Amino acid sequence: MYSAVVRSDEYMLRLRNFVSGEYGINVDSIVATKRGFYGETWKLHTPNAHYFMKLVYCDEHKSVYEQSFPIIQHLYDHGIDFISQIVKTASGQLSTRFDGAVVGVFDWIDGENIETNETKIPEYQMLAKIYTIPYVSLNIQREDFSSTCSDEFWTQQRSLKNTEVLSLLNKHHDKIKHRSERLILFSKLCHNDNTGFVITHGDAGGNFFVSNSKSYIVDWDGVTLTPPERDAWVMCSHAWAQDAFNSALRENNINYRLRPERLAYYCYRFFFFYLNSFLYAGTEADIIEEYLDGWIENSFLWADGVK
Repeated sequence: MYSAVVRSDEYMLRLRNFVSGEYGINVDSIVATKRGFYGETWKLHTPNAHYFMKLVYCDEHKSVYEQSFPIIQHLYDHGIDFISQIVKTASGQLSTRFDGAVVGVFDWIDGENIETNETKIPEYQMLAKIYTIPYVSLNIQREDFSSTCSDEFWTQQRSLKNTEVLSLLNKHHDKIKHRSERLILFSKLCHNDNTGFVITHGDAGGNFFVSNSKSYIVDWDGVTLTPPERDAWVMCSHAWAQDAFNSALRENNINYRLRPERLAYYCYRFFFFYLNSFLYAGTEADIIEEYLDGWIENSFLWADGVK
């Protein structure tokens, strides 16, 4: 997890001077803050304001992060004020580079992630507002319903050197193989159908913040043009959650209802997405085991029954 990298005093001085020169922000201090999985995250302290800065060094994630800035700005320009507002560079750029990393600075949002069953209602209502925003002018990644993340997992497993993690994955082989086969099945079912596509977050619940009685959805790195199921799959095993999601769509005049085959596709797709992320980051076996036996299993109580 890249936010755990310890930086030298020399690096921090360079970073501070960079912020001053590139953004015109004279900081009193830069303090590490634990937000997000990819990237180094910092809180910039000044006498009058605080800012959030994220640097992404990971080559696989740089382009995704960089492409998100115009989309975030587009949402803000269309009245979406419950997301992180970008702080532009002194020359008016939405993002920049430092030491090989892609850099973004945002207004600081106080508070912390709060995700409960009760927060799902406002979360879905906020997402539905975003779904009404036009996207034709945007250069945005579009869903293709591929199953490549399953292939990526098997490739990673074959090259694993950590014997403890490898043993754990072998223990769960049958379950993982079953989900790989199910992903391929639903990939084929959903392929070539681009109806109902909207701007989606991908992990809104994990980035739902409450600050001074106002709710926010932050961290739009993975913003993508997909059907709404990409944001709804996590709670798909709960009928009340599907009803609440469909109600939010209806209340915002979005003529769409969640579709079982698409919900199932994202269940299996995200299973491998998170698993691959853990393997890529060198996560310890006990954390991966907690994931394989933990919260994500609820979704498969429902998804495994979809025909």
